[in-house]
Amino acid sequence: MGQPLRVGVVGCGNILAQYLDTFSRLDGVRLVAAADLDPARAQAVAAAQAGVRALTVDELLAADDVDVVLNLTVPAAHAEVALRAVAAGKHVYGEKPLAATTEQAAQVLEAARAADVLVACAPDTVLGTGVQTARKAIDDGMIGAPISATATMLTPGHERWHPNPDFYYVPGGGPLYDMGPYYVTTLVTLLGPVDSVVGAGSRTRDVRIIGSGPRAGEQVPVSTDTHVTAVLVHASGALSTLVMSFDAVATRSSNIEVHGELGSLVVPDPNYFAGDVEVCTLDQRDDGWRALPVSAGYVDAGRGIGLADLAGTPAGRRHRADGDLAFHVLDVMESVIASTASGAAVTVRSTVERPEAVPLT
Repeated sequence: MGQPLRVGVVGCGNILAQYLDTFSRLDGVRLVAAADLDPARAQAVAAAQAGVRALTVDELLAADDVDVVLNLTVPAAHAEVALRAVAAGKHVYGEKPLAATTEQAAQVLEAARAADVLVACAPDTVLGTGVQTARKAIDDGMIGAPISATATMLTPGHERWHPNPDFYYVPGGGPLYDMGPYYVTTLVTLLGPVDSVVGAGSRTRDVRIIGSGPRAGEQVPVSTDTHVTAVLVHASGALSTLVMSFDAVATRSSNIEVHGELGSLVVPDPNYFAGDVEVCTLDQRDDGWRALPVSAGYVDAGRGIGLADLAGTPAGRRHRADGDLAFHVLDVMESVIASTASGAAVTVRSTVERPEAVPLT
């Protein structure tokens, strides 16, 4: 508290640009070091950012002026890098998911507790004004007791634009693991933890054709479900229907709707931080949908606001994008995959408290 959180980033891929844009607008977070398996990428970051040094991963983990490691490596490396950072006594903030499996994620959290360091994880989109305004409406009783929710993400597949889409089509990929963290984290933020799930999946094609870049026209084999549907049974009794697909041509909206006894809410696309929250209440149903004024959340937030939230959280208080929330979200998704394989309902082993709401900030 009172001093900028000094960040060292491991993994200097495309997503880093969004974090850098956010950091440039924050007083509480400062990037000091960058590392990548390709040294040229780390050097490019250092050349473009004043006060940033290009280091090897080992040098970054040993650096005394790095308080937290921003882990932007590929998902398969998330746990390995996180464990190394924790062993070096650093806090960790990672891109989603927390790890490739709940077994790996549990190791990270256990090691962090033993080392007395913090673990946090994206997505932090739930801290923006979109989801937080919707949460305030629910918490204020605007729609009565929540009964159900729908969460939908439909696309024809990332191979149409991504030059190297292979990892989307192997186990650990697919639409659920790629985009599910945004939607499941939002559902848990709005409605609380999930007790059990029932899932089903399908695979429309066994190969995908790369549509852009130097590999355009090359075939990519598909070995995971590319359309996943699930019902999430929240501890509160609310039921959420989740649809994640790389097999649909188009959708009118990739958003979430929450339905309660007294009204319904449209929650904006959880891949973004802002957007209109709309409500239709039983007593004003004839008036149709109306937009709610922004009433909660970090204004003008971007990727990395979770680090600022961590930096501003007093000692002893739970930061909002913490590892326990990310673990529960991963556990829910892993349980959905298990259910699609068995055809039976699966109990989610973990639980978590809803993070503290974000006042209008």
